[in-house]
Amino acid sequence: MASDRLYLDHAATTPMLPAAKAAMVEALENWSNPSSPHSDGRAARAALEDARRRIGVALGWEGQIIFTSGASEAVAIALTRAKADRVLTSPVEHDSVLRVTPSTQRLPVDGNGLVRPSSLHGNDAGPVLLAIQHVNNETGVIQPLDAIDRDGVTLFADCAQSAGKLPLPDADMIAISAHKFGGPPGIGALLIRDLTLIHPSGGQEQGYRAGTENLPAVLAMAAALEGRADWLPQAALLRARLDAAIEGSGGQIVARDAARIPAIASYRMPGLSARAQLIQFDLAGISVSAGSACSSGSLKTSHVLHAMGWDEAQAGEVIRVSFGPATNEADMDRFIAQWTKMAERAR
Repeated sequence: MASDRLYLDHAATTPMLPAAKAAMVEALENWSNPSSPHSDGRAARAALEDARRRIGVALGWEGQIIFTSGASEAVAIALTRAKADRVLTSPVEHDSVLRVTPSTQRLPVDGNGLVRPSSLHGNDAGPVLLAIQHVNNETGVIQPLDAIDRDGVTLFADCAQSAGKLPLPDADMIAISAHKFGGPPGIGALLIRDLTLIHPSGGQEQGYRAGTENLPAVLAMAAALEGRADWLPQAALLRARLDAAIEGSGGQIVARDAARIPAIASYRMPGLSARAQLIQFDLAGISVSAGSACSSGSLKTSHVLHAMGWDEAQAGEVIRVSFGPATNEADMDRFIAQWTKMAERAR
């Protein structure tokens, strides 16, 4: 990325931390297959298991950890192999959840995208799996998962946007993705309290995920989780400043009154489409997005905003801005100046 560009799309992916890069390079020099029985393989296995332990410590997780290619694979494993008679999700989930649960009941959400679990238990007998995001990837809204009545319910939490930033919720299964917190792309994990919650598939990872473990990426993920500084308080100040400037320029803050992670915000610029905004910001050297990176290439109107009650025209004028550890006040000044100029022209 050119040095004069301003990158404000960290929710899509964030640059690797130096410690993660160093760990990955070192592992690439000495790597062997962790499943091989020879001494090189045994050394690789020891490093893999040590990284598993380190990741658990860094996240405060005492259950099992299954390494995957990312959060999307962790989602697929949890939701397609869970020992549950009924799966419930919400209409504001990430595309990776909606894709593998096309016929699943969607719990209603309010205007802030918060789940209303009134129909959680229903009349159906048998175990229930509830799949809910911890932090929404488009709006940054934090679901109060710890307040959900868990009686007879297995909770799966998509923590791709919160792991490494917020404490993990009290869930039975959790998906994480390294490239959201400074690790490399292509590696993630399914955290699971008890392996008996899902059906095994054979292969590696205690028989729950087939394929040679990506040891260099795993070691980089562990280093990323251990090496992060507490930058969210600074992000909260920057986001508050940006919120005030957006409203002062006639913009609208998505889920303004909900609890939101400081690193993610979505804004509506009345009178100018998200497509036009992205083009103009890009020409000005600023990288932002329109909703999830998984669907922004097609610039489809956000299903999240529709579920929150936004109409087609309003939802089509919303962009997402997301911060990283290095985002600073000068970056906010630059973005605000460009936003204000565009908003004035749109009026």
